[in-house]
Amino acid sequence: MKVIDLKTMVVENEPPYRGGKYLLFLELKTDEGVVGYGERITGNTYSRNLGDLKSQISLIEEMGRQYVVGEDPFNIERIWDRMYASRHDFRHPSLHATPVLSAFDMALWDIAGKATGQPIYNLLGGKYHDKLRAYAYMPNRGFREHPERAGEVAVELIEAGNSACKLDPFMPEYPIPRDIPLWEIEHAAKIFESIRDAVGARIEVGIGTHGQLTTYSALRVADYLEPYHPFWFEEPVAPENVDEMARVAAHTSIPIATGERLVTKYEFSQVLEKQAAQIIQMDVGQCGGILEAKKIAAITEAHYAMIAPHMACGPIAAAAAIQIDTCSPNFLIQEANLGPLHGTIFKEPLAFENGYITPPTGPGLGVEFDEDVLKRHLVE
Repeated sequence: MKVIDLKTMVVENEPPYRGGKYLLFLELKTDEGVVGYGERITGNTYSRNLGDLKSQISLIEEMGRQYVVGEDPFNIERIWDRMYASRHDFRHPSLHATPVLSAFDMALWDIAGKATGQPIYNLLGGKYHDKLRAYAYMPNRGFREHPERAGEVAVELIEAGNSACKLDPFMPEYPIPRDIPLWEIEHAAKIFESIRDAVGARIEVGIGTHGQLTTYSALRVADYLEPYHPFWFEEPVAPENVDEMARVAAHTSIPIATGERLVTKYEFSQVLEKQAAQIIQMDVGQCGGILEAKKIAAITEAHYAMIAPHMACGPIAAAAAIQIDTCSPNFLIQEANLGPLHGTIFKEPLAFENGYITPPTGPGLGVEFDEDVLKRHLVE
């Protein structure tokens, strides 16, 4: 079997635009008629208008025709390594090029699964989890301004079957990093206090801060919020300085989580070796793809740490994350940042219900487009 062609598809998302206003899909065709799909995550950076996607489409075309077309799609490891390492001056991983590798990796695994009649997780060790615990951001129904309302929202989440959620008590402001004044930390504590008073320990609540704090502010926040036992403290400082994140981790009992803006096993291995985080949130659509995510999960497992993959993407990358979750023994929880299109673009939609996602059983990524829905959202 050989890959004979590739095609990119720009898809207009539906409000509230989970994963970006425009999504960028990749289609790989083989000489035996098997077709695989991948996704280059666009998020907020490349999705504000169509012009922002041109550079990524060009990079997909360039790399795909140089390294993928004409190759055996089962040689995933070799194709990935050639794409990553062949260009001497561009070897270093980045959030510009590595997501393109992720898209090709997804599509190749999709082909491999369809050609063998197996879901990807069966080719990576088999199903370890029959259902996947998941979480979403805590909906803001006024609790940022009125912390006492947070308990009411927590009750609603539990009644809907959820056992975990996440909130950002310090909304991103610039410049980053920034200091957090004591009154703002105390305000955040009141939100957590309201949740614990209303539901006790029946729901886990993660802290998301998008790496906006200075080290000393992160330490003050951790000290103030420790009594409420947060699920994790996500990106307490910017992810590029692993030593400072390790400093925070060494001074708090709250587990540190990071990974959505890191790429390849090389960056993640430093985080783990320096004990900067215990919960790894790699994004399968950005870190290098399915095979790279499986390697990252294995390195994480060797450090007795857990994975909680990031999901701020379109439906194909979301389906890829679910494949990794299903076959990873150290899977903790999956972010479920799903929008309306995630539930309509596939014949059997990805569903986050009663706090869980059920892995698909079909071959490859386990999803199949509803062609009518896809056509309605395609952008020429």
